[in-house]
Amino acid sequence: MTISFTSNGSRLLALAALLLAGTQPALAQQAAGFGFEFRPVAKVVQAGDTLRQAWAGGLNSPQFSNLDLNADQQPDLVVFDRISHRLLPFLSVAAAGGGRTWLFAPEYAALFPNDLQSWVLLRDYDCDGRPDLFTADQSGSNIRVFRNEPDALGRPGFRLITNALSYFAPGIGNINIAVGGENMPAIADVDGDGRLDVITTEFGTNTPSLYYYRNTSTAACGGLSFALGSDYWGGVRICGYGCGGFTFAPDQCRPAGPGESGRPTHATGYNLTVFDVDGDGRADLLTGRSNCAELTVLRNEGTAQLARFTAAGLNAPAPFNGQPPRVPNLPAAYSADVDFDGLPDLLLAPNLFDNRDNNDTVDTRNAVQLYRNTGAATGPKLTRAPAGFLHADMLDVGEQAAPTFADLDGDGLPDMLVGGLGRPDGGGAFRAVLSYYRNVGTRQKPVFQLIDADYLGLSRYKLAALRPVLADLNEDGRPDLLYSSFSLRGGGGSLRYVLNTAAAGQLAAFSPEAAVELPNLPNQRYTMPAVADVDGDGHPDLLLGVTNNSTAFPGGPLRYYRNSGTGELSQRFRLENNDYGQLRNPDGSLPGFLSPVVADFDRDGRPDLLTAATDGSIRLFADLRAQPAVFAGRSNLLFNPLSQQLEAARWGGSFDMRLVPAAADVNGDGVPELFLGQETGGISSFVGRGGLVTANQPPAALTGPEVRVFPNPATARTTVEANEPVRLTVLDLLGRTVRPQTGAARVHQVSVAGLAAGVYLVRCQNEAGAVRVRRLTVQ
Repeated sequence: MTISFTSNGSRLLALAALLLAGTQPALAQQAAGFGFEFRPVAKVVQAGDTLRQAWAGGLNSPQFSNLDLNADQQPDLVVFDRISHRLLPFLSVAAAGGGRTWLFAPEYAALFPNDLQSWVLLRDYDCDGRPDLFTADQSGSNIRVFRNEPDALGRPGFRLITNALSYFAPGIGNINIAVGGENMPAIADVDGDGRLDVITTEFGTNTPSLYYYRNTSTAACGGLSFALGSDYWGGVRICGYGCGGFTFAPDQCRPAGPGESGRPTHATGYNLTVFDVDGDGRADLLTGRSNCAELTVLRNEGTAQLARFTAAGLNAPAPFNGQPPRVPNLPAAYSADVDFDGLPDLLLAPNLFDNRDNNDTVDTRNAVQLYRNTGAATGPKLTRAPAGFLHADMLDVGEQAAPTFADLDGDGLPDMLVGGLGRPDGGGAFRAVLSYYRNVGTRQKPVFQLIDADYLGLSRYKLAALRPVLADLNEDGRPDLLYSSFSLRGGGGSLRYVLNTAAAGQLAAFSPEAAVELPNLPNQRYTMPAVADVDGDGHPDLLLGVTNNSTAFPGGPLRYYRNSGTGELSQRFRLENNDYGQLRNPDGSLPGFLSPVVADFDRDGRPDLLTAATDGSIRLFADLRAQPAVFAGRSNLLFNPLSQQLEAARWGGSFDMRLVPAAADVNGDGVPELFLGQETGGISSFVGRGGLVTANQPPAALTGPEVRVFPNPATARTTVEANEPVRLTVLDLLGRTVRPQTGAARVHQVSVAGLAAGVYLVRCQNEAGAVRVRRLTVQ
């Protein structure tokens, strides 16, 4: 057992810590329920800055809402990414230097419904102080509502109230409030009566008006009864021939002029947000539309009960303090407090369903703009933050992140290459790039520093869907580079390799001009390669995940190409099985964009297969070589410290999402960590939990968790933050428990109220049994 102190301390303190540490638990030979747990496994440095949310996974089309997730009376942040259908929770925690900061806490995603899509807005409709959940149904056109009903610990839980919010039409009855598949409504108290109303865009026309659904609930607050208050709210109509096209009553949209027809049309989507930009108590409107970069401000020059928009109030004067926003495509605005001052700030981001159908027009690495509210809740003054929000703290290569690891500089530490899609020079067309992160840390404490954002200059080849794999293909003891891609100039996909020509122990040398294409492979885009010794003969074989079959290349989603070990390297890989493992979804369909990786995850000395697919599912097939013809795997792989259970992955899923797993032991504990490249351009990192330890594979020495206690000294409360989930106990120097053991979590808020002034011990124990003790002074 490892016990560490923040200072030498007294002999009494050390003795107390030793007495409290307990005995090291024996490592069981059979560990039931092997799985993974999210954990930032390494520091990442870019441009001299250490990224605070490095492994959060990136953002493409984020939507923002506030919600208290951990019942600490602090508004936390819920981010929903429209492209990936992924929910990212962030806790508001005390910062080491004072104030507060955001901490990525993916375990809280399990508190939400698992089939969210299109848009997610958290709004309190029943005035109980707990925001409820409004979102699209599976068709994308209707509004679902979930009531926030907290659990016994005060954490949010959501019960479905309706699958289709409706309004009452006299003589007809209840009619669904239609939003439209690509639109996002505004849900807010529009008329000032304390009840949530709904604003949508007229459906089925290229010159839509705004529909206002007034909340008619009889209670002072708490109902979801609606009537159509107006089908021409504010007297404004959106004209479909230009980004700034609006008309105001009684005028109508003019016919489209030459070159204007169809840009944009209603099928492309509208975003609506109610925000009182001038603090006059009337509902103003912020709106964005597809194929447009401008966020339009419509000032309400009427009353709260009878809105009126005019040409004079169109963006005049703009509320953005001389810093007008421009989001590359389909801008949306969100009101949320993100700088911890209690005032609603304004966040702007693209609200795209995907970037592919827009020819990758949005550089999603820096797409979020933050306008801080430096005024008041009733009189906002918006000032743009130069660094945006959250993106600058994440490892994010744009889109389609694909990591791989090997020692590239001969120092014995694993380095990282990440394939992605972006603009390496800040402009021009989007194309595949390869980023090189050198490990400048130590064996136990890795630090990945960005060295080259366009490694090998691959961007000049104008490729897409780059999937790199570092592996010793020619068995000379040096890592070679294998990659799948397709050309943006047209054609199908290919798989190529570049041999490492450097001497052993020297910086890797790859020449893309010498790349060799592997023949006799499916001419498909988005193939997902993995290299592993599948048959145990000592030669690296090839596994290839594919999405479709064809007459020329029939088969299933995973192909096995055996390495003969002789002849020209390009000719060694021969198809052994075109439907390896016969992998299928529960409904019998083929997994889409299947991506494999092989490693000994459960520490039994035998290789395991892990796959990820477009629906966000992750499956583990233990002991690959002993699997039956139809592989038997499981998907309850991710440990959730809130439930203390292994659960299925909650990392998004959409029709064209690509997840790319990789494995490497980056922290020197003898166990491979799991890395998951996200469609949103970032990477998520996981450590293994449980597994088998064999007699010839001694377990790595346990190391205590890294723990911070702040403020320290404390007067009322203190925060204990660890780099992994820990159970916490507070004791006095005589070993008496003054705060009982908590459940496992990475962040603990500890009250010291009622404790006598003096020194106490904060004992933190991780899941492996290792302990870290910190000294806490109470004043």
